[in-house]
Amino acid sequence: QVQLVESGGGLVQAGGSLRLSCAASGRTSSAWTMAWLRQAPGKEREFVAATRRITPGTNTFTYADSVKGRFTISRDYVKNTVYLQMNDLKPEDTAAYYCAVDDSGRTSREPSAYDYWGQGTQVTVSS
Repeated sequence: QVQLVESGGGLVQAGGSLRLSCAASGRTSSAWTMAWLRQAPGKEREFVAATRRITPGTNTFTYADSVKGRFTISRDYVKNTVYLQMNDLKPEDTAAYYCAVDDSGRTSREPSAYDYWGQGTQVTVSS
């Protein structure tokens, strides 16, 4: 069993920044992909960013085109926590943001590939 707990959401003006955190506990592995996905009202859940360890000291980072250059995903393997630094936020970034884990050893942009999910944290960007 894996538990994921997100924090850090809130209300911010366009152009502002937020940092999301997701703490993982339970049966976890540093080899698993950890990711952020989001879901806006009336829309399907979509991939935002993911990171996976290839070897100790070597990680992959994958981003959706819509957030590339503005968002940064990072992972602290000691704290078993993944972060999403979001800069230059736009109203279209407004959504519930979910932390998720894929234990397959691959990185996918498909929400259906993820096996464990957090409860979500709301991010609202005002114009």
